[in-house]
Amino acid sequence: MGDPVQLKDEGNKYFQAGDIDKAIECYTKAIKDCKDKKVLAVIHRNRSACYLKKENYASAATDATKAIDVDASDIKALYRRCQALEKLGKLDMAFKDVQRCATIEPKNKTFLETLRKLGAEIQGKLKTSFSTDSRVQNMFDILFDDEMDTDKREKAANNLIVLSREDAGAERIFQNNGVQLLLKMIETGKPEMILAAVRTLSGMCTGHKARAMAIVHLIGVEKLCSIMAVDNEEIALATCNLFQCVNDCLTGGDKREYGKEEALVLDSAKLLKTILMSLLEMVASSKVSGHGRDQALNLLSKNVPRGDKKDPDHSRSLFTIDNGLKKILKVCGQVPDLPDQLPLTENTQLIASILLSKLYDDLKCDPERTNFKDICDDYVKAKIDPNDMDKTIHAINVISGLLQGPFDVGNALVGRQGIMEMMVALCGSDREVDQMVAVEALIHSSSKMSRAGFIITNGVSLLKDIYKKTKNEKIKIRSLVGLCKLGSAGGDDYAMRQFAEGSTEKLAKQCRKWLCNPQIDTKTRKWAIEGLAYLTNDADVKDDFVEDELALKAMFDLAKSKDKTILYSVAATLVNCTNCYDKKEILPELVQLAKFSKQHVPEQHPKDKKDFVVQRVKRLLKGGVISALSVMVKADSSILTDQTKEMMARVFMALSEDPKDRGTIVAQGGGKALIPLALEGTDVGKVRACHAIARIAAITNPEIAFPGERVYEVVRPLVTLLSTDKEGVQNFDALRGLTNLAGFSEKLRVKIVKEKALPEIENYMFEENDLIRQAATECMCNLVTCKEVQDRYLEDGNDKLKLLVLLCGEDDDKLQVAAAGALAMLTAAQKKLCNKLTLVTSQWLEILQRLCLHTNPFIQHRGIVTIYNMLNSDDADLAKKLIESELLEILTVVGKAANNPKRQGPINAARECLIKAMDLGLIKPFAAS
Repeated sequence: MGDPVQLKDEGNKYFQAGDIDKAIECYTKAIKDCKDKKVLAVIHRNRSACYLKKENYASAATDATKAIDVDASDIKALYRRCQALEKLGKLDMAFKDVQRCATIEPKNKTFLETLRKLGAEIQGKLKTSFSTDSRVQNMFDILFDDEMDTDKREKAANNLIVLSREDAGAERIFQNNGVQLLLKMIETGKPEMILAAVRTLSGMCTGHKARAMAIVHLIGVEKLCSIMAVDNEEIALATCNLFQCVNDCLTGGDKREYGKEEALVLDSAKLLKTILMSLLEMVASSKVSGHGRDQALNLLSKNVPRGDKKDPDHSRSLFTIDNGLKKILKVCGQVPDLPDQLPLTENTQLIASILLSKLYDDLKCDPERTNFKDICDDYVKAKIDPNDMDKTIHAINVISGLLQGPFDVGNALVGRQGIMEMMVALCGSDREVDQMVAVEALIHSSSKMSRAGFIITNGVSLLKDIYKKTKNEKIKIRSLVGLCKLGSAGGDDYAMRQFAEGSTEKLAKQCRKWLCNPQIDTKTRKWAIEGLAYLTNDADVKDDFVEDELALKAMFDLAKSKDKTILYSVAATLVNCTNCYDKKEILPELVQLAKFSKQHVPEQHPKDKKDFVVQRVKRLLKGGVISALSVMVKADSSILTDQTKEMMARVFMALSEDPKDRGTIVAQGGGKALIPLALEGTDVGKVRACHAIARIAAITNPEIAFPGERVYEVVRPLVTLLSTDKEGVQNFDALRGLTNLAGFSEKLRVKIVKEKALPEIENYMFEENDLIRQAATECMCNLVTCKEVQDRYLEDGNDKLKLLVLLCGEDDDKLQVAAAGALAMLTAAQKKLCNKLTLVTSQWLEILQRLCLHTNPFIQHRGIVTIYNMLNSDDADLAKKLIESELLEILTVVGKAANNPKRQGPINAARECLIKAMDLGLIKPFAAS
């Protein structure tokens, strides 16, 4: 064994002579034999210097660290590690080391210069690393690095998506070969990579016509369709969203303004036609997955028929009918239980039916409608073949699809010679699939009683016969649903019941039994809800159903499932149970007249009275109806029709009737669910949803009821209720909701002003109805801290301030509190208003004196604060006028009163007024004798 110290000294000599390899050899031997920590630290420090010379920076840093571990203030080791780290590119760590060196030797020029140099390098590196180009490249590098851990790749993917949603970021991705790199991500075949790429492309296409067109041309419509065609629901939905972004860009559906690219003249008609043709090809292609087919149909449903019937151009619908109607009918006719069928989801055929309905409704004249019917008629005729039962049931299923869509077209086909006979024959077939298709067609043909005379006449006996004879549960349930539909023809009219007393309850009991049976497949169980949707017109059935906790839970669980064909039936059942359908008001005089002339008079079931409805609402809330509705609202599909949305909005209105229940609605996500219902759907549905939002917003913490940015989306629905064509209760609840929001944050106040609510709120302050006038004034009281509102009061030529002063003189305490509060805040914020207040009405002084003498401490406090603001307005004449009036005596009496917790506010305010008057020299300090 060698002497470590001797070996160290030998190493030093070799180092000084420039023989670095020999020096390292000596130091390495010394390290092996050395037991003294301090000597060992020196040897490591010396070998670190050798490694620096050899440009082996990693080893140099390691040796220096071992020396520093022994002595943290070893300045030579610190500086050597700094040099090594700098060369390794770890500038921030190098900077820390030299910073410690400079702290130990603050006058060392080498350390100071290195400190300055590293600082500049770090700034430059930060600037580069934060530049968009670098970030984009960095994200792609991470995504394509298979050795990178999953969390980092997920973060990079999310960052790329977020960046693409900013116009500058989207442009940088595009300019930096981003489309090709995104295509490369898609080609990996990994679902998470495809999703990230498609979502990034959506961000890049949003709102930028030129870029959207360039991206679609680079990728190709066929390629995009092939991505949407994959059997992955998330990818299909994301690609559908991408197509929608492109469509909105090219058609002007996206109204946002993005940069100067709008000046470019781009003809998008050819590209839109290519996309439309490609989607129609997808509809009937066997290579497309069920999820892809759903999204292709959804895109057609959303973008082909006119959104506004005033738009004269319906050429897209005519083109789709000529080139794609047979393809859509083919989808409707698929029988999943047979071999060689198109891939479908539970929702596909209903989505296709809804598309057919929208296309038919978009037609303008009889020749166009006749053409539609003729294409359907020819298609069905071609498929009916007595020798090929599979083709025949395909034709019957097409009729079912039409009956669920454009009912008149389907109903006309049912009436064709031989069709009904074929359906009856299928009902008697030995094959389960034949019976199911036929019975379902019978059920759908009985949907609209007024236009289904044949079924009403002949259907009951046929369905009863099937129900009694069949041993197949699937057929039994379906035939029972047909009976339920026919049995509910009288609606909620107690006197128009189709079946004998107690029959509907028996049918409903059987439906509930099937609904709760987990052994029966979901597709069949949903028919039980279909039956209940009709049977719950009967109040006895409603009451029994809501008391059956298991049945309620089963229905709500199905409502949350992937099968969205159930949405309408669930919504209809809930509308019936809560009695929130429109009821015709019948005048007593007309009832007497009808009885006299022996006409039928509708009767209300005893269990449809308010007390029973309230109890049903409570049971539904307890059963979890809100969570089910919240999931139903999120259905991203054309199955969630405007009619279904309206029914859901009606249900929310019924559920929010009792203020005590609104907390439950919020806790289960009802606040969030109402926002989309308020923005889209029928006019009636939107108003109902807006009103339910107003009820919730009026009495709950907005931050909890509408979390995150959603709270700002609530303002517009509330403002839409501030209209003379809306009911007074809707105006009142909207004002209360806005009052609560306005009291929450300045950002919300600004949003209310931006939504142009101020003129409407001001108009309601003139309202004759006391409650509405009070609500409007309270809302204004919360808004006056907003600068723009104050500016309106400062403007000349209006009576806004006069109205506020006069409202302070009203006899209603709550109205006075609000008006006086607004006046106090306005005069505190704008000194000019203090003088203007004296000019708007000759009664101003009398009104202020009455406020200051008020027995209600809240009103008195606001009045005295207004006086203080006027004294503090820098208007000497106004201050003098106030003190020379009876106000001085009032303030003196109030100010000299003994401290009283219940009235301390006005007492303190009066004392402040007196002190201010003394400061102004208007009164002298009280001197003791």
